[in-house]
Amino acid sequence: MFHRERFEVEYKPLYDQFQYGTTIWSPLASGLLTGKYNDGIPEGSRFANHKDFFDSTVAQLKTDEGKAKIEKVRKLTKIAEGLGGNATQLALAWCAKNPNVSTVILGATKIEQIEDNMGAIKLISKLTPELMEEIEGVLSNKPAQPAAFGRERVFRNLPAN
Repeated sequence: MFHRERFEVEYKPLYDQFQYGTTIWSPLASGLLTGKYNDGIPEGSRFANHKDFFDSTVAQLKTDEGKAKIEKVRKLTKIAEGLGGNATQLALAWCAKNPNVSTVILGATKIEQIEDNMGAIKLISKLTPELMEEIEGVLSNKPAQPAAFGRERVFRNLPAN
């Protein structure tokens, strides 16, 4: 949800021409999209247990940009709760809803997290176009497509190997 440029712009020609799907890696932004970091770094969390590795990530959360991300997570949490889910489930469902996604990798470290993650399945069908627009408004980071200068991209048919 926070890193979309490569997926939605750079890889777009592959989806259009070859109907490829992609794998979403870190769909919860290392746990940020779960909401667990909304009020700081809780003990036992990934950021607390691996301080050296996540030092720059934690520092970034203290910046204006980091605080804005946390505010987005709070708003997404309200949307998720209105659907009968939570922020984790909404983030996973949002990824899986995209027709260019084949797989969403889960980074769960506990059985309870896997069970919770599976709740995303019930939210996918609830993500109407109107709700997707509402989420888009919260994220406010939809990447611009490259200029086509009035021309559609033309793909040539490549010979089969």
